[in-house]
Parts: sequence; structure tokens; C-alpha cells
Amino acid sequence: MNRLHKIQEHGQSIWLDLLDRKLMDSGKLKQLIEEDGLRGLTSNPAIFEKAISNSSDYDEDIISLSQKDLDTQGIFFELAIKDIQRAADIFKPVYDQTNGIDGYVSLEVSPLLAKDSQATFEQAQELWNKIDRKNVMIKIPGTEEGLEAIQKCITEGININVTLLFGLDRYRAVAETYLKGLEDRAAAGKSVSEVSSVASFFLSRIDVLVEPLLKEKGLEDLNGEVAIASAKKAYEIYNEVFTTDRFKELEAKGAKPQRLLWASTSTKDPSFRDVKYVEALIGENTVNTVPMDTLDAFRDHGEVTDSLSTDLDKATMALHRIDQSGIDISDLTQQLEDEGIEKFNTPFNTLLTSIENQKKESVQ
Repeated sequence: MNRLHKIQEHGQSIWLDLLDRKLMDSGKLKQLIEEDGLRGLTSNPAIFEKAISNSSDYDEDIISLSQKDLDTQGIFFELAIKDIQRAADIFKPVYDQTNGIDGYVSLEVSPLLAKDSQATFEQAQELWNKIDRKNVMIKIPGTEEGLEAIQKCITEGININVTLLFGLDRYRAVAETYLKGLEDRAAAGKSVSEVSSVASFFLSRIDVLVEPLLKEKGLEDLNGEVAIASAKKAYEIYNEVFTTDRFKELEAKGAKPQRLLWASTSTKDPSFRDVKYVEALIGENTVNTVPMDTLDAFRDHGEVTDSLSTDLDKATMALHRIDQSGIDISDLTQQLEDEGIEKFNTPFNTLLTSIENQKKESVQ
């Protein structure tokens, strides 16, 4: 059996962290759904920057949109919306077959708005209405400022992919925010049954940042284990929050739990297995969004076990040893959040510059 199908048997959905027109035009995306059981797709500013800047696939649309009364960011979102709608339509059978559990495609609000709650909410609402697909999620960074926007969106019935989560305290706050949004929606007499959300916990970046600190503290045996330990503790929080009487009241009205999604799952350290962040975190009611290389690698040689719920004592001890050594994980995860926003701002600005240049050329 295809190893990617085996993951589904353990309750985990595999999504692809990639979107471009070639993927759809070639029929490759449909093939991945049919042959590998792919169940969703995520995008981000870096993915769109690569797709638009490194190909001519979008040139005609940019020229056409340049004739309209749109600024550069407006042109980008028109391009992105068109791709997202098309991908959502390709995934619609998955959405229907899974009764709205999977089949989602994600589009992110401008990363430039990460510290502005109201502007984030307004853009999320605008994108949601323009895309007009039930199987779409709007991505909002899980910054402190983002929490308010996320709650408002859930209350409005907008599906949300909470992105750029690194720390356990922030993840718990995100889960609580989801519940508050559902409660507000239910209190307004609106259905909670069609609202969906995932919380995207980023992995490999944690290990990259902490590695030199572990070496400095003589904790080299924990190299490559911190992100996985954090993810396992996040899953403990998930199981705690979504088995409470509070959630059960919402569940009785049709509410779905906000699944954890493992992101940043490509292996950065060549000494690690290239499927490390997939194999170690397979578990029920979770999602793993992977780049194409990792998808191909797992299909070829990935090992499938119920790994997420094992070695929890080991995960707890690893984080305890780090804390005892004087390494402040909270400071590191805040640093990663700040850097993560910047890592999306940079390609987003590059993308806008590329579109602006093409726009100028089209009117010459």
C-alpha cells in the first residue's frame, strides 16, 4: 500500500505546501489527490512569490489587471484568488467525501498586517467573500494581535488556518480563541457546524534556532528533538482542550475541533532523515502539510506508526532539561514568530515589486 495512504489509517491528513498554475495545468494536483490521497493544500507569500516571479504563467493576467483601477497588492490578490478558487474546486470532492473535515485550500492575508488586528480581520473577510468557496481557509498569523482577528473571523463563520505558531502558551491561547469565536457565534443563533480551523505549529525552524544553544549547554543529545517534543506537548494541550465539557457543548451543536497542523516539515539538517518531521508526528485528528520533496520522500521510504502519542515522558523531560539549562524557550519562540513574519514580509515585498515592474512594462 502507498505509505501516504497508510498515514490516513492513523487519522492524519496530508496536505501539500505548494501552489502554482503548473501544478494544476499539468493535472499533477488531481493525480496527487487520486493516487496519494492528498487531502488539502496550503500557500504562503513565499510560495506565491516563487510561482509568479519565476514563471511567465501569470504575465497575461498581470497585463490585463494592470488596465484596472488596482494597486499592486490588489493585482496580487486577484491573481491569488483565481488560483485558490481553482484549487478549491479541484479539492471539492475531497471536502464532500470527508463531510467538510478535509479538502481545504489556504490563502494568507498580507503579512504586512500581522500587527494590526482590525486590518487583518477586514482583509480576511474581504478575501473570504471574494473567493466564495466553503472549502477555503484564510491564513492569519497567530500573533498576539492576530488573536482578536481570528476570534472575529470564527464568529463570522470564516474558516481560519492560524499560522506561525511556535510556542505552547500561544498555541493554548489560539485554541481558547477558537472556542470563544464558536461560543459567540452560537450565542448569536448561528450554526457552528460548517466552521473549520487548523492551528499550524511550525517545527524545523525551532530545531535550527536551538541547535547552537544545545551545543553550548552540553545538550547535544537533544539536537533535533526539541521541535518534536514541543509538538507532542501541543498535542496534549489539544486533547485536553477538545475533550472539555465546554467544547462538548459546542460539539453537540455540530462544532469541529480545531486540528493541529504540522508545518515547516522539510528537514533542514542533512544529518536527519528527510522525513523526520512526518514520521515522528503521526497521530489522530492532525494534519501535516509537506513540500513536494518531502511528499515524494515519504511515499518512497517513510515509516508509519502511531508516533505522536508515544514517548510523552521523554518529550516532557527534554523540555524540562532545556528549561533547567537556562535556555528560555518562550524567548526563542517569540524570536521565531518575529522572524517568521519577516520571512513572509520579504518575499511578499519582492513579489509586489515584481508585479509593479511588469505593470509598468505593460503600459509602456
